[in-house]
Amino acid sequence: MDNLNYKMGWLVVYFDLPTATKQERKNYTDFRKALLEDGYIMVQYSVYARACVSYDRVLTHARRLKSFLPPAGAVRCMFVTNIQWEKMFVFYGPEQEPNPNLESLPEQLLLW
Repeated sequence: MDNLNYKMGWLVVYFDLPTATKQERKNYTDFRKALLEDGYIMVQYSVYARACVSYDRVLTHARRLKSFLPPAGAVRCMFVTNIQWEKMFVFYGPEQEPNPNLESLPEQLLLW
């Protein structure tokens, strides 16, 4: 595991939350806002991803994700290495503009 691409990657969150009642819609909105405030980007509806520089950071964000959970619905998260992320197939319809923010890990400032 000396290759940096295997250590760095993305925590991908998939969720299916009920939105039938006013309270359920509020829970959905609060969950989505919590993801955005924690540095996730929207890949597509109900799929968010966050870059992580190590597996320890993945575990930290997975624990934090559990604290955001609404009372109903299903939430899954999966770690994808940077190499796997770069091999993802992305198809756009003729009227859809590609999102350049999703193509690579964000640049990070390293302070020591």
